[in-house]
Amino acid sequence: MNEKGKVNVLVVDDDRDFNQSLRESLTEQGFGAFGITDPGQTLSELKNKSYQLVLLDLRMPEKDGATVLREIRKFDSDIGVIIITAYPSIDSAVETLKLQAYDYVKKPFKMAELVDIMNRYVHERGIKADPQRQLMCEIGRKMRELRKDKALTLRQLSNRAGVSLSLISKIERGDCASSLSTLFKLAVALNVEISYFFA
Repeated sequence: MNEKGKVNVLVVDDDRDFNQSLRESLTEQGFGAFGITDPGQTLSELKNKSYQLVLLDLRMPEKDGATVLREIRKFDSDIGVIIITAYPSIDSAVETLKLQAYDYVKKPFKMAELVDIMNRYVHERGIKADPQRQLMCEIGRKMRELRKDKALTLRQLSNRAGVSLSLISKIERGDCASSLSTLFKLAVALNVEISYFFA
């Protein structure tokens, strides 16, 4: 885990737009998300940084995911690898699961489903995130979902609550521990009790 207590995830997918979109979504969910589009860089990246999970695309032009997974297993038999593919098949599923992939996910997928799989892996392996970090991420997630449910932009919420836009953005990302007075202002602006964020 990195210095902020996040679970670090490496996204290996040659589709730049998908790679970036997935990393942004994972960051919003409180993970430390990093990505590479060249599968040939996977091992050097794993050697240079501590990762707990790898999200690995199966079909890439220069090197396919199964080959990368074999290389990962020679280097690290323990790291969690989740296969993501737009071209699922029984053969590839069997092959990657034999290589100890943790799971096999078909594109397109719902982000909540992928996060559930990732959280299950983290729980099963006993990977512990910092409790304060977990609380910050949970408060941020609830605030972001509630704001979106009410169709409010960050700026609109900022104006209603009298809290800076940049601070709200940091709270939603789980990068900032907000004071109770700030949370109270945001709860009032969102028309909920402050206890909502801690339920």
